[in-house]
Amino acid sequence: MSRPLRIAIDAMGGDFGPPVTVPAAFAALAKHPRLEVLLFGREADVTPLLAESDDRLRERLSLCHCEEVVGMGDKPSQALRGKKNSSMRLAIDSLKTLGAHACVSAGNTGALMAMGCYVLKTSPGIDRPAICISMPTLAGTERTYLLDLGANVDNCSEHLHQFALMGSVLSRVLDGVAEPRVALLNIGHEEIKGNEQVKFAAQLIGDDPRLRYTGYIEADRLLDGEADVIVCDGFVGNVALKAAEGTTRLIAFRAQHVFNSNLYTRALGWLVKPLLQRVKQEVNPESYNGAYFLGLQGILVKSHGAASVAGFQQAIESAIVQVENRMVEHLDHALETLAH
Repeated sequence: MSRPLRIAIDAMGGDFGPPVTVPAAFAALAKHPRLEVLLFGREADVTPLLAESDDRLRERLSLCHCEEVVGMGDKPSQALRGKKNSSMRLAIDSLKTLGAHACVSAGNTGALMAMGCYVLKTSPGIDRPAICISMPTLAGTERTYLLDLGANVDNCSEHLHQFALMGSVLSRVLDGVAEPRVALLNIGHEEIKGNEQVKFAAQLIGDDPRLRYTGYIEADRLLDGEADVIVCDGFVGNVALKAAEGTTRLIAFRAQHVFNSNLYTRALGWLVKPLLQRVKQEVNPESYNGAYFLGLQGILVKSHGAASVAGFQQAIESAIVQVENRMVEHLDHALETLAH
């Protein structure tokens, strides 16, 4: 029998907590026969939801009671010091104490990073972890990795260089890209554009023989498929991602409005509905939910706080993919030279 795959879940994290995280956990259990779930949360909130599931699935789920919860407005330093028995902290601790292979949370990003760094430590040569997510491209068959997305608001050039290395390893391992194209997000593609931080990062990345640096890329080309990895600081990356998500919602809303405007367009909408549903699914941010915390000596996945059941299940899937591809081992091997 194949070895169990154990995922720890912070059941209380995110905007909705157990009503989303618990059904998502059972959906993942139903899909993966060797999956075991360690669910961390308040018994009073979680237990009623367990009764709604299949008995055979419940056999592979363990509930770990945690009275404390990290709020979305909690300061990371306060959560780290004052909520050692929270669902988030104990879920992360389980990678060390209970043999969990990965942890998934939709909770407070800053607190998640602080606890992840404290418990798991960073990989050799990495100063700070980066949040990384995959995004669809115009090519359809490819995807682009964007990092950092908010783990670090301020980054120096050396950090951006480290992000480029981690993103490149991720693209090679998960997508089989032999020489991932790495680009730096900037306000223009000309060499004279950008601040000193970005210019020096371009020099570091360009001089690294392990990386295939293709130059600067502008925000309107993020999804063109011109790069396999796009690097930026956390402030810029978070703004770019949220802007893209907002644009997606706007397009979906406007399309719905147009097709409902009169009898003719409603009939036309009915005819093309299958195609529209397919397109909507392909560009739906929840289909790509589950951001990687790259640079930690353990697998930690951040779900969007407002994720639905399907979205949170996708975050669990992202964790499973990292475990099965031994991402931490690959990253540590590729990055060990940075420590010297």
